[in-house]
Amino acid sequence: MSIYTNIFDKNELPIRIAHNEQLASYKLADALYKQLPPASSGQPIVFICIGTDRSTGDSLGPLVGTLLAEKKLGSFFVYGTLNDPIHALNLEEKISEIKDNHANAFIIGIDACLGRMKSVGVVQIGDGPVKPGSGVKKELPPVGEIHITGIVNISGFMEFLVLQNTRLSLVLDMAKTISKGIYQSSLRYRYSENQEEYTSLQERPI
Repeated sequence: MSIYTNIFDKNELPIRIAHNEQLASYKLADALYKQLPPASSGQPIVFICIGTDRSTGDSLGPLVGTLLAEKKLGSFFVYGTLNDPIHALNLEEKISEIKDNHANAFIIGIDACLGRMKSVGVVQIGDGPVKPGSGVKKELPPVGEIHITGIVNISGFMEFLVLQNTRLSLVLDMAKTISKGIYQSSLRYRYSENQEEYTSLQERPI
């Protein structure tokens, strides 16, 4: 019997979850898990956390990466931390390195974004790649088969300044919710791997 319950269906993207709502990390974990390829596919699951600690608002990605690096994630791989950030200047090079290290990887891009006032603090899981730099009019390579973004502040006016003046407490709280959700998803993924391995052994002829 599975110990997990289903909250979202696979085809319900995008999913929007307020980072401070009740059970936010569990909802995020459930929605993320449903988008992952089955453990039997053998695809590496890679998270690319984009951003820089030189801008408060843009530090969401490396904060998530740093929090995840402190956890045991089983089959999940994480790139982009406060100590080794992935940002506009090295994004293309890092993507190439990651793809060389993980053939046929299922990549999830994680980044901060700007949005409407009422959406600030919302975490989104969306289909297709994240487009880093689009909020500040930069042309950078898209990242991921799916993406996780956190709306850290409002858009529409002097985006660079808005990112610089975003409250760190909000960004850190959002990063904690996202990292906790990813960790819980990794536990569920590990559980499914063990179940598939057990089933395979049970079906092996004697």
